[in-house]
Amino acid sequence: MDMPTRQRPTEGQLQLARLLAGGEGTKGDRVTTVPASVYTDPVRFEAEKARLFERIPQVIAPSALLPEPSMAVTHDGFGLPLLLTRDKEGRAHVFWNVCRHRGTRLVEAEDVQRAARITCPYHAWTYKADGMLAALPRPDSFPGLDKQGHGLRALPSHEAGGLIWFAHEGGDDAGFADAAMLAPEFDAFGLAGHHLYRRRLHDVAANWKLIMDAFLESYHVQRLHASTIARFFTDGITVADMIGRHQRSAVGRTDYLARIDHGDWPALRSAITFAYQLFPASILIMSPDYVNLMVLMPRGVGRTLVEDFMLIPQAPRDADEIEHWDRSWTLLDEGVFAGEDYRAAALGQEGLSSGALDEVTLGTLEAGIRHFHDQVERALAGP
Repeated sequence: MDMPTRQRPTEGQLQLARLLAGGEGTKGDRVTTVPASVYTDPVRFEAEKARLFERIPQVIAPSALLPEPSMAVTHDGFGLPLLLTRDKEGRAHVFWNVCRHRGTRLVEAEDVQRAARITCPYHAWTYKADGMLAALPRPDSFPGLDKQGHGLRALPSHEAGGLIWFAHEGGDDAGFADAAMLAPEFDAFGLAGHHLYRRRLHDVAANWKLIMDAFLESYHVQRLHASTIARFFTDGITVADMIGRHQRSAVGRTDYLARIDHGDWPALRSAITFAYQLFPASILIMSPDYVNLMVLMPRGVGRTLVEDFMLIPQAPRDADEIEHWDRSWTLLDEGVFAGEDYRAAALGQEGLSSGALDEVTLGTLEAGIRHFHDQVERALAGP
């Protein structure tokens, strides 16, 4: 397969590679614990919804979900009737999927569609992809109606680095500074130019933090993933740092030291898998020639929807490339994620919900989980 167009790594990415090359790993200095109740307490879950998910901007989709102007797609994963659009000028928007006339759901289909115009199925009020009210039948029956004031209601949103972020109404949209801060990291992988190969929504019977935990340490890779991807990685060789409130990590692949070349970005990507854990609940895994974005959407204390997007450098050009990407999709989405990581999270939820444990134990190779839970606590305690 062809490698993606050569990009330029950030200094932070190179610094993690240098730490790996020096044989250094990120480890905690002691064993710590997390109360089991943070995964099972419904009162705690409601507080997380209110203070994290309704206040902090978060990723909702990759830019590649809407690859061209005048497109739209529904989004109900957060329990809100939303509509993502890209207008004719190429700008991304997040709207309520609700007609301004009588509140009817505008778009029912779940697939991405061409949408130069969005027409309500009830009374045919019609909107542009930028949200403006374009037309309505019998305008004479609405004397004095301000069309400018009856466009679709928008939620704060921002697109940067190949990701679309949004904030709840009343949330802290100043947090979009994080999107701009992180954009160079994803520009290094050319994420904004990637093609969406496939996406899938998983319904996982686990607290959202148990799923995040799985992507914040590599201690489990040689054990849980023994029959899938363990052979690709060196046990416990991980480094990590923070970008604001988000974590960036790098895991050494098998024989990574012999293959590290800091002057060759594609070769470096083949030796190291970079990952980003975006606070509060999104994950990017940068495999050597493609990217998985996972957006976590908590729906209950023990239930989380996870949308997995597989992003590849360009659309497949022939049957061989389709076969290659199909294998990659099957390996990660169906095998590693659904069959192993999400399953482990669901089994953990069963065990913790039983009341058998008062706390879970974190070793020195699980320092990323410790940092994450500390960040959650700070957000919950904040103003």
